[in-house]
Amino acid sequence: MSAFSLAAVFSDRCVLQRNKPVSVFGSGPDGMNVSVILRFPDGAEYRAAAGVSCGRWRAILPPLKENGGGTLEVRCADESLVFTDIAVGEVWLCGGQSNMEFELQNCTSGPDHLKNDSPDVRFYYTQKKVMTEPDFFECEKKTAWALFSPENAKCWSAVGYIFGKKLSEKLGVTVGLIGCNWGATSASNWMPMDALGESEETKPYLTDYLKRIEGISPEEQKRAYDEYVPRAEEWNRKYGELLLKKPGMDWAEAERVLGKNPWPGPVNYFNPFRPGAMYESMLKRVCPYTLRGFLYYQGESDDFRPQSYYALFKHMIRIWREIWRDDLPFLFVQLPGHRYASDPDYKHWSLIREAQYKVSRTVEGTGMICAIDAGEFNDIHPRDKEPIGDRLYKLALEKVYGLLSADEAESPDIDRIVFKGGCARVQFKHTGGKLCAKGDGEITGFELAGEDSSYRPAQAELSADGNSVLLRAPGISSPAYVRYLWTNYPERVDLYGSNGLPALPFRMDGQETEMHYTGGIQQIMEL
Repeated sequence: MSAFSLAAVFSDRCVLQRNKPVSVFGSGPDGMNVSVILRFPDGAEYRAAAGVSCGRWRAILPPLKENGGGTLEVRCADESLVFTDIAVGEVWLCGGQSNMEFELQNCTSGPDHLKNDSPDVRFYYTQKKVMTEPDFFECEKKTAWALFSPENAKCWSAVGYIFGKKLSEKLGVTVGLIGCNWGATSASNWMPMDALGESEETKPYLTDYLKRIEGISPEEQKRAYDEYVPRAEEWNRKYGELLLKKPGMDWAEAERVLGKNPWPGPVNYFNPFRPGAMYESMLKRVCPYTLRGFLYYQGESDDFRPQSYYALFKHMIRIWREIWRDDLPFLFVQLPGHRYASDPDYKHWSLIREAQYKVSRTVEGTGMICAIDAGEFNDIHPRDKEPIGDRLYKLALEKVYGLLSADEAESPDIDRIVFKGGCARVQFKHTGGKLCAKGDGEITGFELAGEDSSYRPAQAELSADGNSVLLRAPGISSPAYVRYLWTNYPERVDLYGSNGLPALPFRMDGQETEMHYTGGIQQIMEL
């Protein structure tokens, strides 16, 4: 028989989503009834009730107005749980891998935020543990929502915090952020393992894993993983010592000194990087906590299989919405520029960006920010997260809250390409009024090709109206293909809209091509 409890994501200081029915959920003995009462100092009171079935219960509070200082009381028989300092505002889940995980204290603007800010932002972090660990549930009980302070916030997601601070200031409400991210994770870690077998594009993620554990008993799998852990810890310790002696040491050089990094170890049932692991041990632990939407920054760890990323990412979004039973807005970051010094330009990040762009244009209720200018050469973790958080904030104002136009919040995007007279004219939309060239006024990064698909750098000139770029390339008299910033890491990003946002990278072909935006987030919040 299950003991009566609330999900760990409910605690003192938690933030509940305004203007939507709110789920309150937990576990308990079958056949028992649970009552929920939410009270505020201004006299506002909300009630809900639910029965326990199969050890679980879920009560639905009516839509709440923004508020603070509340008390949440949940009763089951003669047991009662009480939480205080409850706020009602806007709640967003911050998902993905290390660039969403990247801590505020390590961000370029982080020290200034920690020293000078006093935002109405609260944070809950799902623990980074897997359910195979014996202390998983005991540790989860110790997780709780935190108020902003220099000590509390230093480990918060920098991207999430910057977004939340700006949103709170704009809307005048408390913003709650749920950190649900883990460095180096694939999108396949954030969806059920069985779901990976549902399409030919994603099936290799599952079959590769099953081959690795074929014929290996659970006991052998655990022993292999337990043997790996101290080896990985020792390597990381020595790597840290090397960095103290030689900051900025190239990864390839570190592996020459220390030997190959053993990460991720044996990918078996006990490894947190197996398919489905974070879905079970992190995402589902906070589902179906009522949200306004998802923020997501991931894709780096799927660059080894870029042709599959569109199907994988689209499938993951669908699953997240299904388990929440809510077609929540899904706003995400297109991969920035990046390349390690020791690597050639494989252009696989270009393919990931293309897949992300396609998702933003084909999956209803999604939105994407461009970050092509926000990367760093030889560092997969750019320290300046300010533009990422700010662009997500502006996109949310447009797509979710209806407070900005597309011209104000979105990057310039191709609308039409016409090949004529030995030239290509690329017309853009979402320019904020007109395009502009930063720096010395030269526009680099465009390439043209003829029917042989042999690309050459193109000379680019802005049109008189500022919404088009005219392209020519020496030696190409009949261009048939055009691409822009089709590289893992562009040394320069020159083309921007007057809204301050960089033009999206792309590749297009054909004699005349029109792009039509069909995505569109339909949910406009009642203010």
